Amino acid sequence: MAEAGFDIVLEGGDVVDGTGAPRRRADVGIRDEQITAIGDLSESQAGSRIDVSNRIVAPGFIDVHTHDDRMLLCEPDFDMKVSQGVTTVVVGNCGISLAPLVTDVPPPPLDLIGDAEWYKFATFDSFLRAIEQAPASVNAAFLVGHSTLRVGTMDRLDRGATSEEIKTMRGLLEEGLEAGAVGFSTGLFYAPSHKAPTEEVIEISRSLKAFGARYVTHMRNESDQIMESLEETFTIGREADVPVIVSHHKVQGKHNFGKSCETLACFEKHMHNQDIGLDIYPYSASSTVLKEDSILLAEKVKITWSKARPDLAGRMLDDIAREFGCDVLEAADRLQPAGAIYFSMSEEDVQRILKFEHAMIGSDGLPHDEFPHPRLWGTFPRVLGHYCRDLELFPLEEAVRRMTGLSADKFGLKGRGRIAEGNFADICVFDEKTVIDRADFDNPTAPSGGIESVFVNGRMVWGAGAHGTARRVKRRRVQTGGNKNE
Repeated sequence: MAEAGFDIVLEGGDVVDGTGAPRRRADVGIRDEQITAIGDLSESQAGSRIDVSNRIVAPGFIDVHTHDDRMLLCEPDFDMKVSQGVTTVVVGNCGISLAPLVTDVPPPPLDLIGDAEWYKFATFDSFLRAIEQAPASVNAAFLVGHSTLRVGTMDRLDRGATSEEIKTMRGLLEEGLEAGAVGFSTGLFYAPSHKAPTEEVIEISRSLKAFGARYVTHMRNESDQIMESLEETFTIGREADVPVIVSHHKVQGKHNFGKSCETLACFEKHMHNQDIGLDIYPYSASSTVLKEDSILLAEKVKITWSKARPDLAGRMLDDIAREFGCDVLEAADRLQPAGAIYFSMSEEDVQRILKFEHAMIGSDGLPHDEFPHPRLWGTFPRVLGHYCRDLELFPLEEAVRRMTGLSADKFGLKGRGRIAEGNFADICVFDEKTVIDRADFDNPTAPSGGIESVFVNGRMVWGAGAHGTARRVKRRRVQTGGNKNE
């Protein structure tokens, strides 16, 4: 290859650059880790040329809501993500992070991402150092979890933290931000943090501004008290003077169907005065630990894992209850600890939130479930195929923007989320006519169709000949401009 040439040229594709701008026919040249030219590169020298004519060349998708913390340490190929075009994941959501915490018994929902064996990092820096030695083939950005901080700091979780405990948690958060975390997450819905008063969260969040970091939250309530929870969330952001991101925005419970009209109006109102974002997954069913309040909101419940009865993973809870000869709540108690999928949302609400121009896309997949929600494998092709192409909720350029450029902006991910000269070569090539999710609630781990090749930092991790190179990809820890950079 000549000095002025490229490692790879993607030839003849339609570039959808992640800004929302109309597509344009252009070649894309990759050298080392970067996109170094966009245009007519037919006369240039290249180590290899890949014909992507009649295909979309887009930035690699950014999964802004994941629980892939442990997977980064133990899953080199990351097929469940790269097969759907994802090149960057944000981990540590919902107040749950692997660090900083050493514990023999991680309480729910911390057990969703690991047992005691994995809670071995006393500092966030030690966790990030372990990540840097791991061979996973995607980039990652990290959040420090509030529940993790509480479990590691407090003797009891059924109360608010004392001033000394808050001071300790702020210190741990600041250590994580200094090491490279991009924000702080809460899961006020869950038992470890449910008793934390708003003021506790505000005081801890005050550490974020100096690092250019953000507050990301699984709110206290996503059903009957959802409006109150939104107001609490926006108050935390205002008081701490930091950007806010609402995780997996939804409205649960049949009696609340249609309430997304109110919630989105609330977002619009507050967005005039503060920096607010949100994400959504494209499904009308949620998934988390098996909880009584979630069962009561759902029309039906599917068990994803059970420590007491692993043989019942993938079964419906009402069928299990009939076999047990009891009601669903007693059956759930017999399965604990366990996880479940909850069919508790309106498709109309899902579509309304998806159409909201500020909504990012996040999978919220749980990779360690024995029978996972199909969002783990299908989220991004589902947006492109079902909601964009088939239902025409938005143009393709807008769908890509919501999964790339918007996400990079909200999380401060420099050099990601756009096809632009000088940016990292995180690229997804797909067929807009055939892209679709194939994972469903009966076959939740089926790879999607239409994703033809995926590049992370200039190396192919999905597509013809990709396996074998995926383990050697030069993966980067993604950081904001406010932290030390690699």
